[in-house]
Amino acid sequence: MALSRADLEADLLRRQYEQFHPELPIVPQHAFDASLERVLEAVGEGRDLWLFAYGSLIWNPLFHFEERHPALVHGLHRRFCLWSRMGRGSPDRPGLMLALEHGGRCHGFAFRIPARQLRTELTLIWRREMTMGAYEARWVKSIVGGESVRALAFVVNRKGWQYAGKLPSCEVVQVLAHARGRLGSAAEYLFQTVDCLRANGVQDAPLFALAEQVAGIQACMPVADGSAAAP
Repeated sequence: MALSRADLEADLLRRQYEQFHPELPIVPQHAFDASLERVLEAVGEGRDLWLFAYGSLIWNPLFHFEERHPALVHGLHRRFCLWSRMGRGSPDRPGLMLALEHGGRCHGFAFRIPARQLRTELTLIWRREMTMGAYEARWVKSIVGGESVRALAFVVNRKGWQYAGKLPSCEVVQVLAHARGRLGSAAEYLFQTVDCLRANGVQDAPLFALAEQVAGIQACMPVADGSAAAP
């Protein structure tokens, strides 16, 4: 099941965590609302927002925007460092999700969300990214078309319970090859990210190599266990 805009409008992720995994801590509603208001205040009334995307927000944004451009952020890099125990994995076989870690650089995309739609669209983004406390919303300098713009990015919360740290590459490959959750497999998440980056001429050699390794493992798996399509 792919995540949809209707799911976010219904706040489905929060409701599913509460219903199916009450043991997993989620951000209390008052803290969630307060963090959203802080960002809206920081943007300022009547001003557009640039959002830096590096994972599923690239290929399944689910929010309305007026511009999307390749973008570069220095001082952060993309890494599979978040455990997923529902969306792309399960409690007994967690999957992994991408987050921004400190160091290096990251090629992604910058989306411009117009001021007139900002509260509505950012609320949906918040429900998607900030419910579990996995990320910290940070302002970053994003290079878009040769110019520096102030953009919002979701950086890993190292104090969060989902943080996996820097795992051995062999473990990352095995997790991505086998884990599956309510939103699909971890491998599908990886392949869709790689496909979108390649289609738009964005290079990420380590991520592309990881996808090849995962595809290689799945090619040797029984059909019943290897349902994700290779990149």
